[in-house]
Amino acid sequence: MTTTQNITAAIYNALEQVMDPEIPVLNVLELGMITGVALDNGTACIKMIPTFAACPAISVIQQNIRTTVHKLTGLPVRVSIDHDVQWNSNRLTETAKQKLRDFGIAAPQKNTGSAPEEIMLNTPCPHCHSENTYLRSPFGSALCRAIHYCKDCGMVFEQFKPVE
Repeated sequence: MTTTQNITAAIYNALEQVMDPEIPVLNVLELGMITGVALDNGTACIKMIPTFAACPAISVIQQNIRTTVHKLTGLPVRVSIDHDVQWNSNRLTETAKQKLRDFGIAAPQKNTGSAPEEIMLNTPCPHCHSENTYLRSPFGSALCRAIHYCKDCGMVFEQFKPVE
């Protein structure tokens, strides 16, 4: 492995430590937010995309990336928004989906081009796994979440919204 490959691997390892401030069990790689890592004259250049365009945590995530990558690699870090790629919920890794369920948030169903309303119905409950649920509100505690109710266990739960 070349020095550049070692440094790039170290940057990716550092990115595994950058957690989402709203869902602290998920890192930016599991969320599919990182679209590129490169070295430019000794500076780590990282491209990222927000999960939602109006996400209030974008600047916090950018700062956390800069701080963590610098701390763990010693490199100066530049983080930019990648305007050529749009995030969608299919970018979530399977690990991310399981971590969401374990955290009590329903993972989005795979988006196959269906209308978002259709894939938000009968969302499996992260508590009892029943699909006997209904959408209570498309607006949750964050822009990326909706609120559902499980008719079987009686739990109200959030779902990470599916996004095309």
